[in-house]
Amino acid sequence: MHTELVVRSIDLGLRPLRLRLPFRFGAVTLRACPQLFVRVQVDVAGRPATGFAAELMVPKWFDKRSGFSPADNVAQLGASVQRAATAYVGDAPATPFGLFERHYAALMSEGERAGATALTAAYGQAVLDRAVLDALCRALDVSFFDAAAHNLPGLRDSACIADLHGFDWGAWLRTLVPLRRVAARHTVGLLDALDATDADAQGLPLGLPAVIERYGHRYFKIKLGGEAHADAARLADVLAVLDRHAPGYRFTLDGNEQYADTDALETLFETLRPVLAVAQRRDALLYIEQPLARDHSLDAALPWRTAPAPLLMDEADGSLDSFVQGHAAGWHGTSSKACKGLYKAIVNRARCERWNEAARRDGEAPRAFMSAEDLTCQAGLAVQQDLALAALLGLAHSERNGHHYAGGFSGAPMAEQRAFAAAHADLYDGDPALLRIEQGKLRLDSLFAAGFAHRADPDWSSMQPLNAAGSMI
Repeated sequence: MHTELVVRSIDLGLRPLRLRLPFRFGAVTLRACPQLFVRVQVDVAGRPATGFAAELMVPKWFDKRSGFSPADNVAQLGASVQRAATAYVGDAPATPFGLFERHYAALMSEGERAGATALTAAYGQAVLDRAVLDALCRALDVSFFDAAAHNLPGLRDSACIADLHGFDWGAWLRTLVPLRRVAARHTVGLLDALDATDADAQGLPLGLPAVIERYGHRYFKIKLGGEAHADAARLADVLAVLDRHAPGYRFTLDGNEQYADTDALETLFETLRPVLAVAQRRDALLYIEQPLARDHSLDAALPWRTAPAPLLMDEADGSLDSFVQGHAAGWHGTSSKACKGLYKAIVNRARCERWNEAARRDGEAPRAFMSAEDLTCQAGLAVQQDLALAALLGLAHSERNGHHYAGGFSGAPMAEQRAFAAAHADLYDGDPALLRIEQGKLRLDSLFAAGFAHRADPDWSSMQPLNAAGSMI
């Protein structure tokens, strides 16, 4: 099957997002930001096709440096997308992965010269690659999952993933069995009410007990703030609620880079032990996500042997080789996040497979793993493509927080909301449409249609230009 394509044009548009609840992660409280939409026109062997993708432009996550304002962050993300679009449009024919690998090194270098972090520099390709693959799937009338099974993206040996030289991509991709149900892991932010049982005017829950009652969650992600004793006290309060309302729960902890060094990390581990020692909590903690600042995550060996759970990279996973370096330093896991890159997630999942096979041959326990995390993915394109990626990689539970903090299709025209709700009735319900979570799980059957995980398209007439981003923060 012919999978080379030419990108003929790329359109970029924005919508404002305002959260219904403030979301505090690390030292940042998010209340509003732009959502980027991408429309790509491609040609596949003479057949034109259109593909779409969407992603939030979240300030103070891709770049947390104090010298840059939220407006600076959003402008840098916009510049990253524009650089990638300039590189892709009109380029020579290539497979989707071939297009990515052809420009990856140059775009990362351009981003670095422009003063961007690695995560920001990679953002442009991370969004465009999903739209390009969507267009290919539509041109060939295949689903994202079938495209992956037949390696239609064209993954192969590449200088940008030299550690995987000789890996049999075609054979491995055929072994992946996409999930049709994924458990939604609910995020408990640092400002979230732990005792409120009421709802807002839209009928959406406010406090943690009400969230559990409505959605039936049994997986949770709990944010840490960077001070060990305060974090332990907050964690004890959260777990007390879960003990009462969510029997059999499992949870993860997210430090969002708030611990300065390994000494501070050791203090956190020691302080958490009494909180975790309660009988129903002893095996409930799955992993601890990115407690160290990204710039110090690879400085020295981590104290992973004394950690109460495996350590997982997130913000430190800025480039294609970050997980290789991190794994050598003691990070056993990394996150799948569509905003960090479609191909990065697939490549890192393959690395886990290779490292774990090597460990078994050596008589050691396999330790490498991946998780599925959120960046307030919004209903529609963003949440569907992110969920499809997690499902492909076999990640049985995924952090979902956009539906809680932002509600439904925030800012989308009603006709678009209804079109998505009709096309994906397993995933949404209500009018306005809300994410459907039943007994803590999401049903993904409708994502198996032709294209990259969507049967409805965004209304492009409702978009604002990229230069309006600064007014949406």
